[in-house]
Amino acid sequence: MTTQPSPADTASKVATVTLAFWVMKICATTVGETGGDLLSMTLNVGYAISSLILISFFLLTLALQLTAKRFHPVLYWGVILSTSTAGTTISDYMDRTLGLGYAVGAAILVSLLAAVLVVWRLTTGALAVDHIRSRRVEAFYWAAILVSNTLGTALGDYLADSSGLGFALSNLLIGGGIALIAALFFFTRISRTVLFWAAFVLTRPFGATLGDLLTKTPDKGGLGFGTVGSTAVLMGILVVMIAVTTWRRRTAASN
Repeated sequence: MTTQPSPADTASKVATVTLAFWVMKICATTVGETGGDLLSMTLNVGYAISSLILISFFLLTLALQLTAKRFHPVLYWGVILSTSTAGTTISDYMDRTLGLGYAVGAAILVSLLAAVLVVWRLTTGALAVDHIRSRRVEAFYWAAILVSNTLGTALGDYLADSSGLGFALSNLLIGGGIALIAALFFFTRISRTVLFWAAFVLTRPFGATLGDLLTKTPDKGGLGFGTVGSTAVLMGILVVMIAVTTWRRRTAASN
């Protein structure tokens, strides 16, 4: 369940990609969905103000991450969580408040993500996600993550609300896509970087639809746990996994 340190991870400022990474990422992105809804809808703050609050939180955690000298699990996952919550409200603001709709919003975000990756590739010559050392490369890394998490929210909402599939079938469809990527990882030689970003994008709508499944009432196709209860449980799981990861890294480093 833990991310073991390696020479590459020691030099890099981002987490090593393992099974634990994906479990924690899904927890963080699902919290992003439930937490964003908690702020914007349950607490009735509104999409615009919620976006400003959560973008400010994202910028704060990102600034701390960029100025850090080495990898800190708590700080790293704090930025992942902040991109998820900010992405949720940004997507909702684009799709609902501005009235762009899920399809148009998703198309804009797909184009923006492609642009970030292309500029990253042209500027640095690579899109590797396991050797992030320079601040410039790390800035591209977090920009791509923010856009992909925002895109994932739009895709998840489209599948759950507009496609007619509902929350459960949407999760099944996206889960099948993630399983396919896992199979390609183990049984093909397709670029690991390509598969990483494909999985990263898909785990966001998986988290978004999972969040909707947990929070929405049964008459809307959900389980009815609510935003408060779902956010608390998922945050608890994420905190425990970060604590275990941090403890095992320190134990390994002292041996």
